[in-house]
Amino acid sequence: MKIMGHAEVTLLNGQILEVEGDIGEVEKVLSDAARSGHARFAWLIEHGSGERVGVNPDQVLTLRGGEHVAET
Repeated sequence: MKIMGHAEVTLLNGQILEVEGDIGEVEKVLSDAARSGHARFAWLIEHGSGERVGVNPDQVLTLRGGEHVAET
């Protein structure tokens, strides 16, 4: 078994997204997008589905870390 990191991103509208990566990785992607200019998306991988999701960093309210155990 392998421990995989993920993060919970809460948006201003109350929607909660679970995304792949530890909290430091997700924070960096959000920060980089925020510094890149107006309306720039932070592209993350949704936890569970593996789909790419674009997040407007201006809409992020909170960021939490988490982990789960994956079967190997």
